[in-house]
Amino acid sequence: MVLEDRWLRETYVDLLLEYAQKDESIVIVEADLMTAIGTKRFQAVFPNRTVNVGVAEANMIGIAAGMSAMGKIPFTHTFTPFSTRRVCDQVTLSVAYAGLNVKIVGSDPGVTAELNGGTHMSMEDVAIMRNIPNMVIFEPTDSAQFRKAFPQILNHDGPVYIRLLRRNAVRIFDDDCAFQLGKGIVLKEGKDVTIVASGIMTSEAVEAGERLKEKGIDAEIINIHTVKPLDTELLLQSARKTNAVVTAENGSILNGLGGAVAECLSENYPTVIKRVGVRDHFGEVGLTEFLKEKYGLKAVNIVEAAEKAIEMKK
Repeated sequence: MVLEDRWLRETYVDLLLEYAQKDESIVIVEADLMTAIGTKRFQAVFPNRTVNVGVAEANMIGIAAGMSAMGKIPFTHTFTPFSTRRVCDQVTLSVAYAGLNVKIVGSDPGVTAELNGGTHMSMEDVAIMRNIPNMVIFEPTDSAQFRKAFPQILNHDGPVYIRLLRRNAVRIFDDDCAFQLGKGIVLKEGKDVTIVASGIMTSEAVEAGERLKEKGIDAEIINIHTVKPLDTELLLQSARKTNAVVTAENGSILNGLGGAVAECLSENYPTVIKRVGVRDHFGEVGLTEFLKEKYGLKAVNIVEAAEKAIEMKK
């Protein structure tokens, strides 16, 4: 596995610039983190379509809602906890309840907040946004997938939460990869256990699949890039085949990807499920690899969960 040359934040700004050239309704609303996300490049080209509200995240969402009501397509950005828990009421009422078309970017999800520490390390952002009606939650795995997703996000009439890794991602997809918002992608077919992963955990799942193969275990690996709406059809199809499911996410297992998959299975096809993710814990200062090991977000943890799930189904 190789890291991409460009950071995902650069891909994000590239996409903004590309589509803003075609669509004058695209604007950005920032909360004083334009250097962190790289949108000063956008401001240089479109100064009249750039609003920086300062460290006033709730106001950012309110302004974006107003701009949407006037026919614009605003993209807001700040770090993940401030795009979700700090502005939950504004997102719920000013955006979702009002049925407005705001795209909300939360950068540095989960342990990728690294040295910003626990205050900036939101493990519960997916849980918060999952509870808001009509919210779409998307997490790109790499730049190729993000490029495929971006026009669909633009064309979706309603709020979208984009959980964006700022740094370079592990390359999983080709530039010509097929993509549909709300539909999972089977990376590898298998019969013994299903591994469902999102974001940075997708590469860990792929590695886990290789390790399991060495043990004689045939794992099916699915990338769920859209946590909401969840691709229940694909999940159930795979679960009926393997009868053992493992989820892997860079965030809390409570009401995140693991929670969503558990709800789907318990209501439609009760079977064995193990969840790999952060277990009811705050974040802390540390580099990503250190934190992944501390919170059990590595391929070895997925392998252990898969072996336990297979044993349980016996």
